[in-house]
Amino acid sequence: MSLLDQQQCARVVDAIADVERHTDAELVTVLARRADRYYFIPSLWAALLALLTPVLLGLTPFWLSAMDLLIAQWLVFVVLATLFRIPALTLWLIPPWVKHERAAAMARGQFIENNLHHTTGATGLLIFVSEAEHYVEILADRGISEYVDDSEWQAIVDVFTARIKRGEVGEGFIECIEACGALLVKYVPASREKDELPNHLVILE
Repeated sequence: MSLLDQQQCARVVDAIADVERHTDAELVTVLARRADRYYFIPSLWAALLALLTPVLLGLTPFWLSAMDLLIAQWLVFVVLATLFRIPALTLWLIPPWVKHERAAAMARGQFIENNLHHTTGATGLLIFVSEAEHYVEILADRGISEYVDDSEWQAIVDVFTARIKRGEVGEGFIECIEACGALLVKYVPASREKDELPNHLVILE
């Protein structure tokens, strides 16, 4: 299932096109379901809890052989490793700084993959969202960043992040694009005809 329906995607495309008519900037929007699969950390939690199994069983009145304890460890590991693959549980187990790091790395990767670093005048702008991590980042190339202070982008990011936490991703995207457009028109107004990059919303399931 797509993160946004066709109507919401169309609204995002229209909002991008409207902004680009009034600025030299090239906007690309990316929406990811999650920044990473996080296979390693849930397995590590399962392994650590499995290692504690003999200690916990040793506190019970039951006598268990070494083989019984080994089997119990393996069962605990397999069961927990399977349970921890459930997306909601997986994200709960991941430290916030790890989620932030993975999402930030994905944002920078998408900036390069979508050729935002090759625009005329270095006026590429990426609006990146990773829904599971509630992560939003706006990345601007040097032709924009030299005019717009980071605090202005951060104010837009904070509003969008709050929208995502309420499940209002589509509305948040439109609001974010319009807010970015207001800054871009002010600092990088249109001075030429251009359409270097596609306006569609990139969705990473």
